[in-house]
Amino acid sequence: MSLFFSKLNELLQSQCPFVMVTVVDTIGSVPQDVGSKMLVTEEGLFFGTVGGGKVEARAIAEAKSMLGEPVRVLSSSRNRHVPSHTKFWNWSLSKDIGMTCGGSVKMFMEAFHCKPWRITVFGAGHIANALLGLLVKLDCKITCFDTRSEWLERLPESANLTKVCSSDLVGEVEKLPAGDFLLLMTMGHTTDKPVLLEILRCKTAESTPYIGVIGSDAKAIRLRQDVAEAGLGPEHIERFECPMGMAFGTNDPHEIAVSITARLLETRDRLKNQRRSGLHSTERQLTSQQKLSEQQTGMDSLFEQSYSASEDPTIEHFGVDSGS
Repeated sequence: MSLFFSKLNELLQSQCPFVMVTVVDTIGSVPQDVGSKMLVTEEGLFFGTVGGGKVEARAIAEAKSMLGEPVRVLSSSRNRHVPSHTKFWNWSLSKDIGMTCGGSVKMFMEAFHCKPWRITVFGAGHIANALLGLLVKLDCKITCFDTRSEWLERLPESANLTKVCSSDLVGEVEKLPAGDFLLLMTMGHTTDKPVLLEILRCKTAESTPYIGVIGSDAKAIRLRQDVAEAGLGPEHIERFECPMGMAFGTNDPHEIAVSITARLLETRDRLKNQRRSGLHSTERQLTSQQKLSEQQTGMDSLFEQSYSASEDPTIEHFGVDSGS
């Protein structure tokens, strides 16, 4: 166990996102004892075991799904989903995991250093100021770029906000990490356009879950023309949202900020649910395939036994005599 805690401390010191999985209770025939632990990173199993085989594979998959962002669980007191870095599972090894063991296992998972929800904002104007005043209160990490240091200085102070004064906004695009939500609200179309085109050229759709550009319906039409004239295919036109935000409120910067925040939250949760649905769909398919494979193996075994018996001259067979 001392080696386990040495590995745990190694991950804590490195700031690497990971999940600690602990077997907290068991009933019947199970592959590991209560207290068994393992550490899971984005790469998979880092150290330890909770039983190997199918149950460990399921636990690793669930643990990895926690590393993208904080898990959201249903709060019985408020009847809504709230952030959580923990999960508790109670699995029947036969029904839920597809194992032949007849027991059940309870596991507790706790995530550490989860990847934060990252938002990058280009522009520090009036709407950006109002928007960042809301976003810094959420569980996210924000970076705001602008060419004007005096406007950056007006933004709220927060440990969640990094302000970057840059004379080359287009050049900053290549440095952005995959997975950021990208918001363009610079001084106008002239400065938004080159940043948007650079994002569409050098960032894949998978690495940019949300691209939003501030503006009117007329600006949206113009931007789509710009994308086509830049030689980018029609699929790129569908990658960004303009106007940005939910369809409510007035043109007041604070109301626009609320509508944009609502859109970001809706998009974040929708994408999370899609990822989890895909994970569980894959697991169901694998479990079904495994069950079919086990059934086929059982049938093959019965056939071999039957065939062996028919070839054994010491076994008397009774049946219809075709010669009688």
